[in-house]
Amino acid sequence: RKGKNMKVRVDKETCVGDETCVDECPEVFEMQGDVAVAKMENIPKELEKKVEEAAKSCPVEAIIIE
Repeated sequence: RKGKNMKVRVDKETCVGDETCVDECPEVFEMQGDVAVAKMENIPKELEKKVEEAAKSCPVEAIIIE
């Protein structure tokens, strides 16, 4: 990812609706029904650490960072 913007998405098939990512980084994640979604694909530099923390805290590893 060197020099490129972080991209993120939530695997809807894997997501169990734990909402940990929303708690960790509400700027990027929100709930749609019973699954989480990323409100944006390209993550601003200042939110990258929060997105990484959200991905680490996901109990089913449904957050994919590219």
